[in-house]
Amino acid sequence: MDRNTKLAISGAAIARREQKRQEKGASGGKTKKGTLMRAIFGIFPLLVIPVALYNLLAIGFGGSVEMANEFGEIVRADSAPILSLLNDRFIGLPMISGVDWILTKGDAILLLAVVFLFLEILKSTSTGTSTIINHAVSMILFIVCLIQFLLLPNFATSTFFILMSMTLLDVLAGVVVTIVSARRDFGVGEM
Repeated sequence: MDRNTKLAISGAAIARREQKRQEKGASGGKTKKGTLMRAIFGIFPLLVIPVALYNLLAIGFGGSVEMANEFGEIVRADSAPILSLLNDRFIGLPMISGVDWILTKGDAILLLAVVFLFLEILKSTSTGTSTIINHAVSMILFIVCLIQFLLLPNFATSTFFILMSMTLLDVLAGVVVTIVSARRDFGVGEM
């Protein structure tokens, strides 16, 4: 091979390598699997996790609304049977003041829900199709929570009411933030 042929071959190899690097840079080095996971993460409302956790506790460990008293009569409980479980100690830490700070299981579920609500509001700043689907699924989640709150005895607790309110706030805040972001992105001015 002469020198010009070698230079042409090495130049073509360098051009192919540069083209691959640019293609990788344009896609951010993402694979199809990464893009799929990102789409699922964008569609999936994170508040499903604390709601599902509450459902597992309410259905699995909630107890019955009706029980027999000391005379063998069937008595209906005045409050949700899951309240004793929700008020159980989850974590306790001694404080400098001399008392113990106690986090109950219900409080832990709400704390988890607050973190996920924050992440959901951050996710709603995008204006893609997955964000719109996320808002629709979040609305379905709120409707399911509302039905459970109204109809099922183990869901008539203040913990679940606050959790249900967070799902409503997720829908409302998500829609408002998406509208404001879209208005800013598309440059729609006020008239």
